[in-house]
Amino acid sequence: MEVQTVRPRIKPTLKSLDKWIEILGWVLLIFLWWETLRFYPGLPETIPVHYGLNGAVDAYGSKRMMLTLPTIASILFAGITVVNQFPHIFNYPVRITEENAPKQYAAATRLLRYIKLIILVVFGFIESKTILNISTGSNHIGAWFFPITMSLIFIPILIYIFISKRTVS
Repeated sequence: MEVQTVRPRIKPTLKSLDKWIEILGWVLLIFLWWETLRFYPGLPETIPVHYGLNGAVDAYGSKRMMLTLPTIASILFAGITVVNQFPHIFNYPVRITEENAPKQYAAATRLLRYIKLIILVVFGFIESKTILNISTGSNHIGAWFFPITMSLIFIPILIYIFISKRTVS
C-alpha cells in the first residue's frame, strides 16, 4: 500500500462557471424555502410525503413534513459548501501531487457544486410537484423521475472520474 504524502493545501481558483453554479444554488435554495412557506398555510393537514420508484405516492403524512425537504436541502447545502473549502481532504481516484493538485481540486470542487445544484433541483421539483398534486388531486410524480434523478447524480460523477484520470500530471 502506497502512503500518500501530505497534500498541498491550495484553494482552487473559481472560474465563471463555478461562480454561476454557486449563485444558482443560492437562488434555488431561497426559492425552495419561498415556495414552501408561501403554500404551507393552505395545505391540507395530510399530504403526500413519499413517492415510490414507479413515481406514485406511497405514503402520506402531516403537512409539517413539507418543511423536511427545504431543511435537509439547507443542511446539505451548508455542509457541502463548508467541506468544499478543504479539497485536500477529499478522496481522489488518482495520486495528488503538487503538479496536479490545482486541476484535481478544481474538478473535485466543481463536482460538489454540481451535486449541490442537483440536490436543489431534485428537491425543488419534488416540492413543486407535491404542491401541484395536492391542488389537482393527482398522486403521481412520474415514472421517469427516478431514472432521470439517478442520471443527474451519476453522470457528473462519471464525467469527473474521466476528467480526473485524464488530467493526471
